[in-house]
Amino acid sequence: MHTLIKLGGSVITNKRIENSFNADVMKQLAHEIAQAWYTKPTSLIIGHGSGSFGHFVAHRYGTMTGVKSPEQWRGFAEVGRVAGELNRLVMDELVAVGLPILKIQPSASALCRDGELIQMALHPLETALEHGLVPLVYGDIALDEVRGGTIISTETIMTYLAKNLPVARVFLLGDVDGVFDSDGQVIPRITPNTLADYQSALGGSYGTDVTGGMFAKVRDMVNLVKARPHLSIRIMNGGVKNHLLHALTNDLQTGTLIINDSVDD
Repeated sequence: MHTLIKLGGSVITNKRIENSFNADVMKQLAHEIAQAWYTKPTSLIIGHGSGSFGHFVAHRYGTMTGVKSPEQWRGFAEVGRVAGELNRLVMDELVAVGLPILKIQPSASALCRDGELIQMALHPLETALEHGLVPLVYGDIALDEVRGGTIISTETIMTYLAKNLPVARVFLLGDVDGVFDSDGQVIPRITPNTLADYQSALGGSYGTDVTGGMFAKVRDMVNLVKARPHLSIRIMNGGVKNHLLHALTNDLQTGTLIINDSVDD
């Protein structure tokens, strides 16, 4: 069974400042992932958001909603370029701590239909995992049968992977401690039956984000555990030192757990 880790754009970049990379945070997270991976080896896939790299450019050209004009197609290519630039920075930190990273570029094989990811090559990831490598994916552009082109968020990619690969755990790291209720307290657990109770409390994310904010992320993850009842998903703060390390090694339960109603903690 595989574990998916998503390094949110809000934690590895400053989403308020274009093209700002939080190198120190990324370095710390890379060390935590490596320590957990070598201490308790697991089949691991890592993904990361585009943060202040991709979202600013995508917003400028309206890439999420469609690509039609020559200017929009140039913008489409530019979004792909800056997303790849952040990916290189992330990959460098992960490789520096000894992880056998294999970059998997989503846009090379992804196909969407009106914003929904309907196809992406799985064989490269499966082969990498089979041979002990750690695939690295990221939020990227994608061709779209209806829109021409669009954006696929890391959550969209990970949802696709979790539906098509044997995945047991998903960790979503951002710059907040979890999902907050209307009183500003972390919700310890959300299930498909309780999501509606918290909808009004879930707003958009800070900074420029073209992929929907917190409610969209939570909704997508709830739909995922409905489709995969034995999957557990944890939304947590990636900026708190060693939280990811201890979560990966089952020494700490923090943030918000999203799980099917029929599954115990």
